Amino acid sequence: MKVKSIALALGTMLTLVSAGCAGDKTAQEVAQEPNYVDIKTFDDLSEYFKYNPERGTVISGHRGGMVTGYPENCIESFEKTLSLMPSFFEIDPRLTADSVIVLMHDGKLDRTTTGKGRVGDYTYEELQQFNLVDRDGNVTPYKIPTLEDCIKWSQGKCVLNLDIKDVPTKTMTDFLKKQGVSNVIYTVWRPDQVLEYLEADPNATFSIWCRQPGELDAYDAAGIPWERVMVGYVGDSMDEPKKRLYDGLHERGVMCMISVAPTHDHCLNNDCKVEGYATEFAKFMRPDIIETDYPYLFMQLDETSAPIERKLK
Repeated sequence: MKVKSIALALGTMLTLVSAGCAGDKTAQEVAQEPNYVDIKTFDDLSEYFKYNPERGTVISGHRGGMVTGYPENCIESFEKTLSLMPSFFEIDPRLTADSVIVLMHDGKLDRTTTGKGRVGDYTYEELQQFNLVDRDGNVTPYKIPTLEDCIKWSQGKCVLNLDIKDVPTKTMTDFLKKQGVSNVIYTVWRPDQVLEYLEADPNATFSIWCRQPGELDAYDAAGIPWERVMVGYVGDSMDEPKKRLYDGLHERGVMCMISVAPTHDHCLNNDCKVEGYATEFAKFMRPDIIETDYPYLFMQLDETSAPIERKLK
């Protein structure tokens, strides 16, 4: 079988999904467009996250993905990533003093902006005096975005995975019901959270934390509707002793996601990062989704060749 790079495999997969939503456009015409995916309905979302052992690994941009000059949780950074490759994005909603939902991972502004102090001590208007700072400490021209602006931008482009920080459940579900979109999923950590969100919003969809076989059993015991679960976060690697967990998620139609943000992403240089990423493809089972701070580096990997080819200079 012809060896395919991650970028090619993802491009093929997203072309097929997009072609199903593109009306009279041909597959060739869709392939010539940017790396966007148009999610208009629950069925579109289910198709995007449909488990298939033959498809390529999907890359998720942790906090939107980062490149020098492009900070985390920033719409311009999301657009930059999509200019390079297909992706969906994990982002971090947080409340301002006047209850505007903005994107910010930390409770404080110090690390990622030119400001100081707690996000919740400022109104949204007051936050606009600050600029976002990239991972290397460079001040950028970009401002802290609202979740509403991010959702509007994302339509016809990508899926958003909300890792909610301090936004109450009802506040978040009321907000999303008002938006009326299908391309947004909630990250949750426990079965009771799934049920809580579904009670507030029966149309909610999820990325669940499920890192041990016992946690899978707990979700089953709670009676969660598996058709509402798109992604199962299984930890920072896929290890053979937990094969029952991965098989169980796949049997329920759920894709297995690992995150290399706390591991390989912390290597000091790109060569080291890419070598670390390659080890995840060499294990007994390939992840369905890999979440990373640096999606663009996965364009350098060939997931099926041995040894892994690297194109970095």
